[in-house]
Amino acid sequence: MTDTILDLGPQTRIVARLAETVTDDQLSGPTPCPDLAVRHLLGHLLGLSVAFRDAARKDLGRTTDTQPNVVVPDIGPGWREELPKALDELADAWRDPAAWTGMTRAGGVDLPGAIAGTIVADELVIHGWDLARATGLSYDPDPAALDSAHVFLLAAVDAPNRGNGLFGPVVPVPDAEPLLDRAVGLSGRDPGWRP
Repeated sequence: MTDTILDLGPQTRIVARLAETVTDDQLSGPTPCPDLAVRHLLGHLLGLSVAFRDAARKDLGRTTDTQPNVVVPDIGPGWREELPKALDELADAWRDPAAWTGMTRAGGVDLPGAIAGTIVADELVIHGWDLARATGLSYDPDPAALDSAHVFLLAAVDAPNRGNGLFGPVVPVPDAEPLLDRAVGLSGRDPGWRP
């Protein structure tokens, strides 16, 4: 998927800034992710940050073995401190060239490090959009992370489990639309979604 190491730091900082603006009364609001409120989306971001941090470090165990759809994620009372810390640790772990080599595990699936890094870039870009859209914030993802996510999502268009797993059915978006809208459509979301 990638021949270069992608610095996830710019995208993790964008997600952290979005999260810090979420008010307590927005936590129960809807998101573009079916059946997930804002609090669950934040819980998912926290969980994936820890899991992919550990995947980068090749520290395999409970965090990397848990499938993302086993439970509905949620946040605890310390999430405002825990999420930015986990995002910083995630970006730092993926700055190590060793994270992008060899095999690792995430979501209970063994996969090459380079693919895991591309997957987490996609997760950060698309869930950043989810969070911004759910809370009414503007969103400009890191261009390098967006490019990586778009390439990854294009490659997954014809995946055999499309619509039954990580992605919903593709939402057609004209080629003339911005790259973010096209990536969002490839992820199975409607770029026009509003709460």
